[in-house]
Amino acid sequence: MTDFVIQYGEHVTRARRDGRPVVALESTIISHGLPHPDNLRVAREIEQTVRDNGAVPATIGMIGGELVVGLDDAQIEHLALAGDVAKLSVRDLAIAAAKRADGATTVAATSAVAAAAGVGVFATGGLGGVHREANLTFDESADLTALARTPIVVVCAGVKSILDVGATLERLETLGVSVAGYGTRRFPGFFITDGGFDVDWQLDTPDQVADFIRARRDQGVTEGALVLANPLPVDEQLDPALHDRTLESGLALLAEQGVTGKAVTPFLLAHFHSSTDGQSLATNVRIILRNAALAAKIAVAENTGSSAPVGFAVPA
Repeated sequence: MTDFVIQYGEHVTRARRDGRPVVALESTIISHGLPHPDNLRVAREIEQTVRDNGAVPATIGMIGGELVVGLDDAQIEHLALAGDVAKLSVRDLAIAAAKRADGATTVAATSAVAAAAGVGVFATGGLGGVHREANLTFDESADLTALARTPIVVVCAGVKSILDVGATLERLETLGVSVAGYGTRRFPGFFITDGGFDVDWQLDTPDQVADFIRARRDQGVTEGALVLANPLPVDEQLDPALHDRTLESGLALLAEQGVTGKAVTPFLLAHFHSSTDGQSLATNVRIILRNAALAAKIAVAENTGSSAPVGFAVPA
């Protein structure tokens, strides 16, 4: 008989025993987000960045039907190299387990699994959201509804600029998901520093974000996430003019080839990579490493003076 309960990597189990803060990391960036061999190199760099900033990385994924919080290096390498890794949202988790599949978790699934495991901080690149022309296609990422019922802090570079950023912010408001800029009142657009929209709140330090976690827990009013939008510095963003040209040509190809659904984001990201001579990939890597560093600092700040550190709500 197979036990389908969440499994924990040895390094996460040790962190639980020792009372150290933990940061959740997604695995779709390994299997679907970056080309090989960059995916494996960057996955290792992300984990090391979390460690360098005082926390323990917990990359989440599925190996042979087992849902793991804290993949080890061999498991990460397997997801980076395997050709049949399923892209798992929340709805796919139990089905994929029943099929004994290998799977990489999206923002929605990583958030849900992390919250179930008691991990309160999650670092990613950019959120999914409302797709362009969603009024016709009803194409909207499951990230949004998942975050409405998941008590976690998602450190990201806003919403991918290939999406409808304004509509996504409207949906987050409707769903009751908190949104704040880190050191800014402007919402970033993933590759670019300014996505063209204001946000209502600004948080400026890891301690302020840690206080948000405590306030949400103590108030007991909402179970929604905080989307903490951490923009790239202007001198590290993708050139905005190059970004706009690439996005325009990518959207035209999308319509021409009839790409829809889950295939849209990887298609457009691949187009950005090829059309910018790798500049978008370098920007993507800068984004996730900066977010991993900030997430680790938040987890450390929340852990300081707490009776139980972030990541240990479930029995050891």
